[in-house]
Amino acid sequence: MARDFARPFPTGPALESLCERIADRADATRTVGPWRSGVFQQLAESGCLAGWIAPVDGGTGAAEPAIMELLVAVAGRCLTSALALTQWASAVRILGRADQATRQRLLPGLAAGHQFTTVGISQLTTSRQHLARPAVSACPGPAGWRLTGTCPWVTGADSVQTIVTGAVTRPVDSAAEPRFFAIDTASPGVTVEPPLEMLAVSGSRTSCVRLEEVPVVAEIPPATTAGGQTGGLGTTALALGSTRAALRLIDEEADRRPALMPVAAELTREANAIERAFRQAANNGCDATERNQLRQRANALVTRAAQAALTASKGAGFVVGHPAERLLRESMFFLVWSCPQPVTESLLCDLAGLAAD
Repeated sequence: MARDFARPFPTGPALESLCERIADRADATRTVGPWRSGVFQQLAESGCLAGWIAPVDGGTGAAEPAIMELLVAVAGRCLTSALALTQWASAVRILGRADQATRQRLLPGLAAGHQFTTVGISQLTTSRQHLARPAVSACPGPAGWRLTGTCPWVTGADSVQTIVTGAVTRPVDSAAEPRFFAIDTASPGVTVEPPLEMLAVSGSRTSCVRLEEVPVVAEIPPATTAGGQTGGLGTTALALGSTRAALRLIDEEADRRPALMPVAAELTREANAIERAFRQAANNGCDATERNQLRQRANALVTRAAQAALTASKGAGFVVGHPAERLLRESMFFLVWSCPQPVTESLLCDLAGLAAD
């Protein structure tokens, strides 16, 4: 298949220009989401979306280091946009495992921004794992699979045309691996609840989606590698981008108050060290343990950098609408976003002053 979208993946000055446009729309995005603010259209027109999709499927197939660099840069300008982009990217990477007919039907339009998608698989990873019954189950029938259950956290559910989700087949086999499916949000039986009002990133329009005998538009085979899984490098990329935003604010305060310069320098040194390790992992790959350790370091830093930005901003930063106030709320997001158990345990040990095992 010829590429539907031929613009090169944005790097260097092109990436900086894209991020400036995203920053210009950030206030609107934090309210209505990047689908309605025009950010996703900017991402498509810049060639960004096509980078996650192979050339044979209508994309440009950008290298992983360039993709991670873009996520850091976007998160430094608008965390809501970056979060939505990671969920789009997770869905697209799962769809990339589908059969050729499904890929040809869905991926070129997603690369060009003609359609939008998202992922709803938290019920398979970090949400509702305590329940005896699977949150979403799949039942075969004469016309194909049908899904019933609840996807508790779906970013942009009211703004996309398809959702990629996972389900356990019925009758339930405790040893069976979940299967992945794509569904059309306009299908009968799909109920998208109103977006949640959250501590931060409410513009992500994250909702609970309820399914009742919903037909699938595609079945997708399981992954054969660890790429693109929850808890991967993308979450660390967003933490680094948010950290950079806090450091810019501290630097601005340090320009007026030289006593803050050692604080800014030390936080920057730590951020640079994590970013070097992050780039090495993006270039060379890393195992789950290394990925979790890197994420722990980034999560710890982003929360401290946001607190430092608030402290440096003094009382002005405590007023709703100040960048320091927003960055502090947004930093809390990294304490709960798809955290694998080792990351959660490490964070709790840090907060309690305990040494992790």
